[in-house]
Amino acid sequence: MTTLLYGRPPVVFDPPGDAIQTSPLIPDSAALEAQDPGSADSVTIYAPPGVLERRYVLALALKALKVGGRLDVMAPKDKGGSRLGKELKTFGLEVAETAKAHHRRCIVIRPETVEGLDEAIAAGGPQIVPGLEAWSQPGVFAWDRIDPGSALLAEHLPAMKGEGVDLGCGYGALSIVVLRSTAVTKLKMVDLDRRAIQAARRNIDDDRAKVWWSDARILEAQGDKDFVVSNPPFHDGGAEDRRLGQAFIRKAAELLKKGGVAWVVANRHLPYEAELNAAFKRVRLVAEAGGYKLFEAVK
Repeated sequence: MTTLLYGRPPVVFDPPGDAIQTSPLIPDSAALEAQDPGSADSVTIYAPPGVLERRYVLALALKALKVGGRLDVMAPKDKGGSRLGKELKTFGLEVAETAKAHHRRCIVIRPETVEGLDEAIAAGGPQIVPGLEAWSQPGVFAWDRIDPGSALLAEHLPAMKGEGVDLGCGYGALSIVVLRSTAVTKLKMVDLDRRAIQAARRNIDDDRAKVWWSDARILEAQGDKDFVVSNPPFHDGGAEDRRLGQAFIRKAAELLKKGGVAWVVANRHLPYEAELNAAFKRVRLVAEAGGYKLFEAVK
């Protein structure tokens, strides 16, 4: 019996312990896109909040399910849960819906015919974004735009040199700027999101750049890098978590050699100064604009 799981549902929903994990946000998980059609007996999904992303995941799950297979989907009411039942019905499905623990839960038994799968997969899949002229995908951070924080960093970033790391590289926007400097010898690009990593590999054709699917917080550090650039995340599962950015700052310091420099951008309200001052010898506020602040920190 093949059981697939997408994400980490709260334990109150009894997620299957023996399932194959398929979330792109969990390193080394399988890809839902790669499952053979009709190969799964059941799929459990902790649905993502974005509409395009959520419909994409639902469509992939329905494609992977065999006829008669069971789809179990839940989401917080205020993050897509209230729309789950209606969205599933647009695929031509009969839906049993319940409410529990501030979530909506929908159970579907896959019929012979399901409507609109190809359209949902196309809309939520990898694509070249008009205006960016780069590969990206719904669900990736700032997937269809240049994030203002990254734009501020790119505007003030001097030409880097030596070997460095882009912590939380996304689809590669900052790495493209870094690699404009011919003095950069190597760049390690790291992100937790498999979709971002796949997009970055398509966007950057440069032998100096290597892309890693990993949690930046547990990245091995040898203290030998010349520079780090980062626009750290500060949300985990949709909730603000300042510890993420603080962990990125500590990791940046671990990665750098003495005299190495970190360029870090953050939302203005986030209290990263204490963490920066504790981890680095010298910290300078370079710019503050549009709700963001940019720091240069020297180890």
